[in-house]
Amino acid sequence: MIVDCAIYRDGHRGEGPQDFSDALADARAAGGFVWVGLHEPSEKEFDQVSEEFALHPLAVEDALKAHQRPKLEVYDDSLFVVLKPVMYEPRSDAVSTGEIMIFLGDSFVVTVRHGEGDGLAVVRHRLEQEPEMLGKGPTAVLYAIADSVVDHYLDVATELQTDLEELETEVFTPERGGSRHTASRIYTFKRQITEFRRATGPLALPMSRLGGTTTGSFAATVPFVNERARPFFRDVSDHLTRVNESVEGLDRLVSDILSAHLAQISVQQNDDMRKISAWAAMAAIPTMIAGIYGMNFDHMPELHWIWSYPAVIALMAVLEVLLYRLLKRRGWL
Repeated sequence: MIVDCAIYRDGHRGEGPQDFSDALADARAAGGFVWVGLHEPSEKEFDQVSEEFALHPLAVEDALKAHQRPKLEVYDDSLFVVLKPVMYEPRSDAVSTGEIMIFLGDSFVVTVRHGEGDGLAVVRHRLEQEPEMLGKGPTAVLYAIADSVVDHYLDVATELQTDLEELETEVFTPERGGSRHTASRIYTFKRQITEFRRATGPLALPMSRLGGTTTGSFAATVPFVNERARPFFRDVSDHLTRVNESVEGLDRLVSDILSAHLAQISVQQNDDMRKISAWAAMAAIPTMIAGIYGMNFDHMPELHWIWSYPAVIALMAVLEVLLYRLLKRRGWL
């Protein structure tokens, strides 16, 4: 569905166009641009938009099907950028992702959003409050969306860092470190980190290209993007680098926590086995003595002595106490 549609001239919003082709012609004549926002459009809804703005069929297919990696594609008449905003749900400690596809041309911007995350209304409203920025054309829209997405990455990374500290406390607290649910929580957290990385990692190259910091075959100027905007995209790229470093650190830490938890479980199991072995050794002494006296020979030392039974019981008790103290001193009990 079409969420919003407007013509912007000199940084100010005009009336929404009734016909896309007329709107595009008017925007070009006035030196402005058209911004069309869609949310999970159907193929029929998007056909009209793609036809009027001459969008490349491959990019149109990607925009309709979604499930794309962050990327930047250059076509003859437009630029196609895919961003993956990340949402964090505090109640379930879950990370989810959406998708924003941006078609950028000389006098138009078409944004296609998939998922239930925050829409672009906030970004549009903020830009409309800054006519000077909005007056720089479609490039300003691309920058504002990318900046908003990456800044939210930083917020999510902070939330995940807090969750990781709680997980560390759970693992390294002696009375809670052996919880059978801890390993499951660690694996779940690692999946959240992986989902986060899928959104942030591939975006590094597109932001570097937009910022003009790449070399080799990717060093060419990106069309439809104002050259004077490169410092702004470099700033977004710097923020993204911080996010990726944070994600890498979180991933390493959660792997270390998992290794530490498994080591704790192994140590606990060894400790349990030592205790079992110690109690088995203590049980072996009276079993042995009782077994000897249970062989029922007629001629055994002190067999018919009236104090034989209490003497044997006392001997068992003394040996058990001595063995218990020995095992306790060595940390087996």
